[in-house]
Amino acid sequence: MKAVRFHEYGAPDVLRYEDVEQPVPGAGQVRIRVAATSFNPVDGNIRGGFMQGPIPVQLPHTPGIDVAGTIDAVGEGVDGIAVGDDVIGFLPMDGNGAAAQYVLAPADVLTPAPKGVPLADAAALPLVGLTAYQALFDHAKITAGQRVLINGAGGAVGGYAVQLAKNAGAHVIATAGPRSSEAVTSAGADEVIDHTTTSVTVAVTEPVDLALNLAPVAPDELASLVTLVRPGGVVVNTTVWMPAPSDEERDVRGIDLFVRSDADQLAQLVALIDRGELRVDVAERVPLAELPALHARAAEGAVHGKVIVVPSAD
Repeated sequence: MKAVRFHEYGAPDVLRYEDVEQPVPGAGQVRIRVAATSFNPVDGNIRGGFMQGPIPVQLPHTPGIDVAGTIDAVGEGVDGIAVGDDVIGFLPMDGNGAAAQYVLAPADVLTPAPKGVPLADAAALPLVGLTAYQALFDHAKITAGQRVLINGAGGAVGGYAVQLAKNAGAHVIATAGPRSSEAVTSAGADEVIDHTTTSVTVAVTEPVDLALNLAPVAPDELASLVTLVRPGGVVVNTTVWMPAPSDEERDVRGIDLFVRSDADQLAQLVALIDRGELRVDVAERVPLAELPALHARAAEGAVHGKVIVVPSAD
């Protein structure tokens, strides 16, 4: 089969599109014929060797944390899932990923794919959808009527966070640049702040219950978010190289989010998609052979929105 792998850490040019042996599922595993994977910024950090501590991978390594595809073979001890089933999942970050024609996956990380979007497009959901879900519901305990600030709402996680917060009955204030402001508005934001022209600390004039930071902002800008949160509120931060700010005197908690795979939560997101309550946005569809070029574009800051990566059928 064809796969993209890197045999050493480094710049995007370490990625190779090459022939590899098709894997055989072991106990508790299934083999998936990949309809698509997606690009996530963490893929570039893993390839560059910057995540060897928290995410140790064995070289050569195949990237691609998200997967959408069809079960092709089933290992021992797998129940409730069968050859021919369409599934999606968030794969173990330290194992081989789905930038290949076939990939092995633990059966327990998979959930049936949504029926309401093309199977390949569903690869745009797992990691970013779960990040948004866990930030809002696991960590922030969002409830109806709260005021929620989503800083960096124009990215892939932000699109889901805005929709989920709005579905939960929150008043959503979102920051976004001119390129993504229309998409953020259509996702349901009540207020959109253009962060390229206006400081969020000036624009937000009433306290919020939750500030969710999704943007790689400067440390002082991240720290300033805590001043916008009411006493007893929370700041959830996904840029884990900078700790979430807190204010003990006012009982404002700072929480750093490390997303985890969760098939049950993913199933809830799929149900929302199939009910028409959650939209999946795909900015680009890139052939698997062009994944090295996609990594290079991302390193230059030239990738915007969610990109799925599609293997050839041969």
